[in-house]
Amino acid sequence: MTATPFLIIETGQPVASMRRHGSFAHWIRVAAGLDRDATVVVDVAGADGSGGDDLPLREGFAGVIVTGSAAMVPDRHPWSERSAAWLRDAAHAGLPLFGICYGHQLIAHALGGEVGPNEVGREMGTVRIHLHPQAQQDPLFARLPASFAAQATHLQSVLRPPEGATVLAHNDHDACHAFRWGDAAWGVQFHPEFSAAHMRGYIRARHDALARENRCGKRLAGEVHAAPHARRILRRFVAHARRVGHAPVS
Repeated sequence: MTATPFLIIETGQPVASMRRHGSFAHWIRVAAGLDRDATVVVDVAGADGSGGDDLPLREGFAGVIVTGSAAMVPDRHPWSERSAAWLRDAAHAGLPLFGICYGHQLIAHALGGEVGPNEVGREMGTVRIHLHPQAQQDPLFARLPASFAAQATHLQSVLRPPEGATVLAHNDHDACHAFRWGDAAWGVQFHPEFSAAHMRGYIRARHDALARENRCGKRLAGEVHAAPHARRILRRFVAHARRVGHAPVS
């Protein structure tokens, strides 16, 4: 019997210099250990960011993963707001959700949280993530080290989590690096799908921006290293969503 597929909502594409390595959906699928036929990919942003495909009915999916994007949630693009409404309904229905970077912020926004520029500025590279004690009772974060490495690249953050959310992780740069809302919706600001090579490629692509911020891209790239615990969280989401078995195949 064919396993119930996961829906990957594409909210953007990698920077041009990294597209030879595939799409965000491809990176996520590989990192999550999902076969190609175990996913359905819907590009909601479109190639030019003006809007893409409509989202399907939520029935028939084991869970949903929302990608990162160069877009900004507070800009409230029509495709983004439509996606937020879909995610809000899905979260209230109990469909397992996992948002990455923009996806993390979009789920927070959809559920009534606040997203905006991080007052510290850009966070980029291999960073340290620190877990709150409550993370030890979370299905995705339990038994992880209290501090672990993750890849990150963002200018905006979840400034106020949705009401009732549990903040699971933080660092000196971002007070909400991960949260859970209810029993089945998670967001992570970091990128569990990024390999060290992906992270170095993004740093190279942002060389000029980093230079304007008086930061050395070469040194930052040299500090990049693998982040296996972050990737484990993504794989745990897949296993958890399959275990809870939210929706039968339609």
